[in-house]
Amino acid sequence: MGTPGGAALEYAIGLTVVILLSAFGLGFVIFVHELGHFLVAKLCGVKCEKFYLGFDIAGLKFCKFRWGETEYGIGILPLGGYVKMLGQEDNPARIREEMERAKQGAEGGGLAASAASEERSEVGDQRSEVGDQRSEVGDQRSEVGDQRSEVGKAESPNPEPSSYDPRSFLAQSVPKRMAIISAGVIMNLIFAFLMAVAAFWIGVEQTPCVIGTVLSGEAAWQADLRPGDVILEIAGKKMHQFRDLNTAIQLGDINVGDSVPLLVRRPGVEKPFTVKVKPDRSRGAFFIGVTGGYTTRLLENRKTWLVQKRRPVLPGSAADRAEPALCNGDKIVQIDDTPIDNFAQIAVELARKVDVPIKVTVQRAVVGTNGKPTGKTERVTTVVPPNPMWDLGLVMKLGNVAAVQADSPAAGAGIVPGDKIQDPAGDPMLLPDWLRRRAGETVDLTVQRKGAEEQIAVPVRLRRPMDYSPPASNSPVSSSALGIAYLVLNRVDRVIEGSPAAKAGLRPGDLITYAELLPPDDETLEKLKLEGQATEEVEFDEKKRNWPWLISLLQQLAPGTKVKLTFLRQGDEKTVDLTPVESEDWFNQERGFRFELMSFDRKAESLGDAFALGGQETLDSLTIVFRSVKAISTNRVSPRGLAGPVTIVKIILLKADEGTAKLLLFLTLLSANLAVINFLPIPVLDGGHFVLLCYEGIRGKPANEHVQTVLAYIGMALILALMAWVLGLDFGLISRQG
Repeated sequence: MGTPGGAALEYAIGLTVVILLSAFGLGFVIFVHELGHFLVAKLCGVKCEKFYLGFDIAGLKFCKFRWGETEYGIGILPLGGYVKMLGQEDNPARIREEMERAKQGAEGGGLAASAASEERSEVGDQRSEVGDQRSEVGDQRSEVGDQRSEVGKAESPNPEPSSYDPRSFLAQSVPKRMAIISAGVIMNLIFAFLMAVAAFWIGVEQTPCVIGTVLSGEAAWQADLRPGDVILEIAGKKMHQFRDLNTAIQLGDINVGDSVPLLVRRPGVEKPFTVKVKPDRSRGAFFIGVTGGYTTRLLENRKTWLVQKRRPVLPGSAADRAEPALCNGDKIVQIDDTPIDNFAQIAVELARKVDVPIKVTVQRAVVGTNGKPTGKTERVTTVVPPNPMWDLGLVMKLGNVAAVQADSPAAGAGIVPGDKIQDPAGDPMLLPDWLRRRAGETVDLTVQRKGAEEQIAVPVRLRRPMDYSPPASNSPVSSSALGIAYLVLNRVDRVIEGSPAAKAGLRPGDLITYAELLPPDDETLEKLKLEGQATEEVEFDEKKRNWPWLISLLQQLAPGTKVKLTFLRQGDEKTVDLTPVESEDWFNQERGFRFELMSFDRKAESLGDAFALGGQETLDSLTIVFRSVKAISTNRVSPRGLAGPVTIVKIILLKADEGTAKLLLFLTLLSANLAVINFLPIPVLDGGHFVLLCYEGIRGKPANEHVQTVLAYIGMALILALMAWVLGLDFGLISRQG
């Protein structure tokens, strides 16, 4: 076994490698875009004075060198790149100055412009203002106003052929300038295609469109979708992988309240059937509340650059206390007397036997004396005890029913969203277990209907739970036995005597506003980092009913985790530290098993196949970007979901850690995104310049210089506003919930 210091060193090396891979990948996307502009400009005879990755704000740069007439360098601000051409300026305030510089070059036979360029590159014509930046959402190419069109030069000479230096951008014909402007986007598309081809040549791991978890109270839960269900089609469109489901729901032509038909194949059901779901938009985009499918195999111990060890069970959980111990790669084949063929059967068994020990039989690879698999397998039976819930000793107030499941006992009894059930368990978090224990019985529930003062008794015959639906952030608690999901508020109803909360002085009526989950010590924190885990923070307010989510998170963290609770008492803010304890009569249906996600390897069988798959992936990426832009512009998707440069870098780091193929596919999407965004018809972006060139080609002369300058200011303001918005989201200054 390695020492803690050795593990930390491996993590540091891995992090360095991932950062370098990510920087190279992101830099290459930008480099390719700028290279397109540069090469075509050179072919057209335009003088390129600078070629930079990053922006040299105030002349600050990591490095530079001169080759021929062009200065190459890496600027200090890594938000894009630029090619500086004679006669081309992105800063509206300096358009007139640049135009005059290009004219001086014409008067001096090009020598004056060259000399001026040499001097400006040394003194500091650095294109460094914030408005001069081209990020991945805007590698802007602005042309000066007062452009003189040279369309059809042979047939219709320009009235002022010597207005500009012949090597300036402005002196080129409209078709040439169009080629220069669009070259960056074209290069991005070529790059996206080649990266996708390379990814499929290597082999891409994809997730099938199978449900692994149905989140409590969400649209899929309401429609009674279950773990193991295979989504074959959505609104008639075939689903090939789980990403297709997310794209179809989030970016499809769906309006609030629309029902979407899903063709589903369920294990044990002979024929596929159709289910209608109503996607919810409360999270900023349409969402049905499902995760990808799981296998019956525990996590393999596959090391990545950042994750040095993957444990098959959650530390400190019931599965971690199994005798004999469970191992990486164990495949569950039986629970008690029930044979296991798929994850859906595991979910049912865990939901029904939550408070009793279970015998788990696994199929395990036999390891030889040399520590390597022999190719043989053996069956091992282990006993897994119940998994007590980690609890704080707070009983929160019960809220209204948020959702009712289709064809459930609650639906049959006439219970509807907005009703409030009198809690027979005395604790809203314990109600699902109270109902589960009475499966098959008829119970009388007292219901207060919204808007009515009287309470009514509703007899309900409970069913056996079919699965477990964990809560997500800002989601209700659900009962499979009854078929309801209800809110749990963040106001304390009572405090259990002798509990951590009671010892910390919490009282009924306290309003919880914030919670931070902290590892017990620095050593545990380092171990969590090595296993790809981290600390958690949870906020509470009228829109963030996150108490169930906090309790769910407690079950996933290391034993000894501390909870720092912030609460309001009569307007005063207070903070206490709590250490959760194991409950004696409340058990977690998730016993701590960590399962592998379902996946299949999509690898090209030939070069032609790689080109076909790469082409389809590039087209899909472009479609996703176009549909995303449309969805945001029509307010079907909240702009709070946009990713800024910080978030993009984080995603690139994760993809680089997952492997080369995953990184290449993300770069395909990123390159397609850069191409589409850059060619939007917004002033100062490539698309805006292209529109102005079309106008010039049709009219025979460029738009008025004043008009172009005003448009450039408007475009720059839009870009700066967008950058401020996404950076605000990235740094948490703007909430992603809204």
